[in-house]
Amino acid sequence: MRAESNGTARRILCVFPRYTSSFGTFEHSYPLTDGVRAFMPPQGLLLISAYLPSDWQVKFVDENLRRTTKEEFEWAEAVFVSGMHIQRQQMNDICRRAHEFDLPVALGGPSVSACPDYYPSFDYLHVGELGDATNQLIEILSRDTSRPEAQVVLTTKDRVPMTEFPIPAYELADVKKYFLGSIQYSSGCPYQCEFCDIPGLYGRNPRIKTPQQIIAELDRLRECGMTDTVYFVDDNFIGNRKAAMDLLPHLIEWQKKTGYVVRLACEATLNIAKRPEILEKMREAYFITIFCGIETPDPDALHAMHKDHNMMVPILEGVRTINSYGMEVVSGIIMGLDTDKPNTSDALLAFVDDSQIPLLTINLLQALPKTPLWDRLEREGRLVEDEGRDSNVDFLLPYDEVIASWKHAMGVAYEPEKVYARFQYQCDHVYVHRLKVPVPDEMKTWPNIRRALVMLRNIFWKVGVLGDYRRVFWTFALGRIKRGDLEGLIGCTLIAHHLITFARAASSGKQNASNYSIRLREAAVPAE
Repeated sequence: MRAESNGTARRILCVFPRYTSSFGTFEHSYPLTDGVRAFMPPQGLLLISAYLPSDWQVKFVDENLRRTTKEEFEWAEAVFVSGMHIQRQQMNDICRRAHEFDLPVALGGPSVSACPDYYPSFDYLHVGELGDATNQLIEILSRDTSRPEAQVVLTTKDRVPMTEFPIPAYELADVKKYFLGSIQYSSGCPYQCEFCDIPGLYGRNPRIKTPQQIIAELDRLRECGMTDTVYFVDDNFIGNRKAAMDLLPHLIEWQKKTGYVVRLACEATLNIAKRPEILEKMREAYFITIFCGIETPDPDALHAMHKDHNMMVPILEGVRTINSYGMEVVSGIIMGLDTDKPNTSDALLAFVDDSQIPLLTINLLQALPKTPLWDRLEREGRLVEDEGRDSNVDFLLPYDEVIASWKHAMGVAYEPEKVYARFQYQCDHVYVHRLKVPVPDEMKTWPNIRRALVMLRNIFWKVGVLGDYRRVFWTFALGRIKRGDLEGLIGCTLIAHHLITFARAASSGKQNASNYSIRLREAAVPAE
């Protein structure tokens, strides 16, 4: 489905802002690859690009790959921007640069949908998902591309059904330069975790695409050159369990047809461990990773944040169950909760050792608008407006003590010896349960062999020779080489190097203690 044209063609420049350095974008892995320079293709802007009238011209720039040029701004009649809170500075900077060319700038996406007041300089604010607000914006620009006298806020009331979404314009993105491919199956989550803004933004009744749409999108990604891991960016892959079960046979059939060239990953609640029928189908579909928002191993804290579904099975048992299907668990962890105690970091580190989860995104609690947490803390007078802090929450424990605990947890959890020990556990006890698939002919080509050799060269030189933890690396690497597991060697080392490098910066105070923090660590964006 595309928006209708009134016969007036326009030139639209879609610009995706650069990410602030964060734990979850893996930027320290990129120098070890064969040219990866960004995390994932942005779904929102590529979807909008595909939805615009067919006679409109669209250019797409991801500023994680390169900066938008003067010529591109001169070509455009309007600029579209989208992003998350962590990209707030960069979004405002894109707006400022576009205004230098007197271009109208429209902003959509999760950040502006939650916090329109963050963005007073933009000409158009698109609040909400694809829908009638999108059509209104297109209609306005069809008539006039001059900047409006005052900011115009367009709010979606009637959403386009996901079954009518077009395939995102993946062809506009250089997908080979991304660490992961991205795809969206559903929107919304039935749970109401206190800190999460997803139900407030997208609803509790998950909306879904058809399996046929997902297969068509996977085919398009493959046509555009994606051959690695594709990540389902759904807030909860099993938010609608029946829909997930309906999709999985189609994914299995597609994997068989294409030779299992692509690996799959997703986000899901930990109670997926109680669904062996789903886990078995996911294994057959070649899912290799599930991100679970474990948040904390403390049952009292889980109950307080309304995440009781994490206790439907004992947490460690749930992790082991998922591992038994060959899927590595990645976890989100939150520090600074009201239930935290002075020894919380020690309890967390014990959990890391017991769970053997190699990658845990350890963040400080941040109150986001449109969440029950925000509403509660606002009532209690515990929201702090200070951009010099790592969190906007007035913790019950002293702020400096919480920050020190976070730094300690990051420093210890990501010591090279501990990281590689956890990856060794994954090799020995998790990856061995993955579906055994033959190496497809497509992967035996010279370009793919060359790609692997480039990554091995980079890894051996930058980590094995120049790295200060090279002894730990070589102990792991030689074990993988003896087993002929070069794929495991490359995959684990790429992630481990980022974790170790980022955690060192974090524990020394050079990184924000929250992915949602608005603390300014980069050059300030000039105000308009």
